Amino acid sequence: MAWFKRSQENISSNGQKKDIPDGMWTKCSGCGEIIHKKELDKNLFTCPKCNFHFRIGSKEYFEILLDDGSFKEMNKKMRSIDPLKFTDTKSYASRVETTIKKTGLYDAVRTGEGMMNGIPVVIACMDFAFIGGSMGSVVGEKIARATDIARKKRQPLIIISSTGGARMMEGALSLMQMAKMSAKLAQLSDAGVPYISILTDPTTGGVTASFAMLGDIHIAEPAALIGFAGPRVIKQTIGKDLPKGFQRSEFLLDKGFVDLVVHRKELKETISKVIRNLVG
Repeated sequence: MAWFKRSQENISSNGQKKDIPDGMWTKCSGCGEIIHKKELDKNLFTCPKCNFHFRIGSKEYFEILLDDGSFKEMNKKMRSIDPLKFTDTKSYASRVETTIKKTGLYDAVRTGEGMMNGIPVVIACMDFAFIGGSMGSVVGEKIARATDIARKKRQPLIIISSTGGARMMEGALSLMQMAKMSAKLAQLSDAGVPYISILTDPTTGGVTASFAMLGDIHIAEPAALIGFAGPRVIKQTIGKDLPKGFQRSEFLLDKGFVDLVVHRKELKETISKVIRNLVG
């Protein structure tokens, strides 16, 4: 038997391992594709292969939807107190303080005014990164104030939802926001000012049961989870398998629960056209 020995390695590493910088690549949750961060940013945080929409925050939505340099934030530093002295694994006050430091946000929604293709609008966008985008007293108050500004200035209102629902740490106070915001939106409707509701993944719980589904037009991003209770809870409750795609944007469009399903790249143009048609 003959034995062979390589005279040298095919690939020389020089004993050095090249590390890939953290955050340079992202794996798509939809198809598993590995995407370079610059490509993902350029594609508005959607997968170039399968169109999976990555979850993004208010900063990114404002940059995507509003004209450059036009956004002016309102009530920026409004933050929650701890009226119930709530504690689970940690105190609510501590959780809020930690989340503020981690995210740079003061609560789960940011509101303000801006221009969208030259159209003055009032806009609110929820941030899932802040305690799951949960709706507490601050979320309700900031959206209520934004709705008042839209009504007084007669500027279209846009609300982008991304939430797990009401904030349990504020108990009934969080549930009261549903009625408050619904009343404010009724006043906006009576004044004839358009309200466009944008539904992203996920939009669930008390937000879906109130302001998210009270728009003149409801626009959803592709494959967004939209509903009150989640599909797992519903399946356990009724004891039956759910239809394919249940509570996803396309399923809800087919059932008439939303008006449009729009890719993030086309969102700005689509909203602008809807507003022009509503006010024209």
